[in-house]
Amino acid sequence: MKNPNNWTFCDGEGRLDRPAPQINRRQLLTSAATLIAGGVWWASPKTALSQASFRTDRSNGNILISVFLRGGADGLNIVAPYGEDDYYKLRPSLGIASPKSGKPERNRLTDLDGFFGINPALLPLISDYKDGKLAYIHAVGSGDQSHSHFEAMSTMELGLKDQSERVNGGWLARHLNSTPERQVPLRAVAFSSTMPDRFSGAHGALAINNLSEYNLQNSDKEFVDQLSKIYSRGDSAVAQAGRDTLKVLEILSKNDPRGYKPDKGANYPDSNLGRAFRETAFLIKSDVGLEVCCLDSDGWDSHITQGNTEGWLYELVSDVARSIAAFRTDMGNEMSRIVVCVQTEFGRRVGENSGLGTDHGAGSCMMVLGDTVKGGKVYADWPGLIPDKLSGPGDLAITTDYRSVLADITTNHLKNPNTAEIFPNFSKKNLSIIA
Repeated sequence: MKNPNNWTFCDGEGRLDRPAPQINRRQLLTSAATLIAGGVWWASPKTALSQASFRTDRSNGNILISVFLRGGADGLNIVAPYGEDDYYKLRPSLGIASPKSGKPERNRLTDLDGFFGINPALLPLISDYKDGKLAYIHAVGSGDQSHSHFEAMSTMELGLKDQSERVNGGWLARHLNSTPERQVPLRAVAFSSTMPDRFSGAHGALAINNLSEYNLQNSDKEFVDQLSKIYSRGDSAVAQAGRDTLKVLEILSKNDPRGYKPDKGANYPDSNLGRAFRETAFLIKSDVGLEVCCLDSDGWDSHITQGNTEGWLYELVSDVARSIAAFRTDMGNEMSRIVVCVQTEFGRRVGENSGLGTDHGAGSCMMVLGDTVKGGKVYADWPGLIPDKLSGPGDLAITTDYRSVLADITTNHLKNPNTAEIFPNFSKKNLSIIA
């Protein structure tokens, strides 16, 4: 079966279905809930538009930006264990030069703690790490052992250990549904063509291409006035949603996202991820009640010609780093209430393959950034890279459950005590990443 997605060029389980990597930064972004000609289109009885009510009790104003790197990002070349000889033995071509190599900063790792170093593409975020506002978590992952993109992504977005567990909806949906008192029209937004599994089953989540599509195609003043009159009366869900939606439209019309000018000289990359971060910043500054935003980056399936300090992986990491750095600069003091969490479905095999790439693995790394993050540290119960310490066919062993990171964020940042409801059958390991 051919893979229909842009984020991988294999069949989903590690077998190639295209002769060469296609680096495509375009995401399949179309509107899943929009306002169309003639009136307001209610996408379903349980969309953001039909469930929302404009309230002010908003999770203390704290915000989570959840970024998913689709395709299986190579954590070993994003945050590399240069202090372990086996890293270079197993990656004679792909291993990135040690900070002690004497090479220019652009061509070597930058030291983090004497053992780990970051890919030079991450240098736009080195000041955040040094300021204690960025943490890396390594040898992290789920219990899924399928090496399948589809199963591994589903496992993480549903908040499970593996696919043997079944629950209703995504982990962020369970967070949103367990705190209904915080509901506002644009509380949960995904810049995506379809609702991501993280939001699956959420009352009040919206998937949308871009904010300029969130409008009335018929914006004639007389027509808008008629809509306002229609929805001005009654306490039904439709009437309330109509009033709330028109309020959001009024806010967006006064602050046109297409003319948004970032603060402090922030320069967002002209990429899907950069544009999504830019529109996220616009929503936050428009004060529409955003609490959770889901963003994606695709193309991380690096089976061949992966590169190290240039090439495929470097460009993807650079896009993530520059997008987050621009967002952090743009948001300024607002970062005191924002956490950015970056994750991927699995890492890559420890040893490079004959195509100068890496195959599907297990353990990878996560990033968490924000003013309340206890950063300046790599959180890792490091398993080692010697052969008898690897898992499966030669993977980095997983020693930290990804849910430990997410549970820390929902509990301490989003102030939701319902951990058992959000992550069923999970015994929380307290990492204390969030202050």
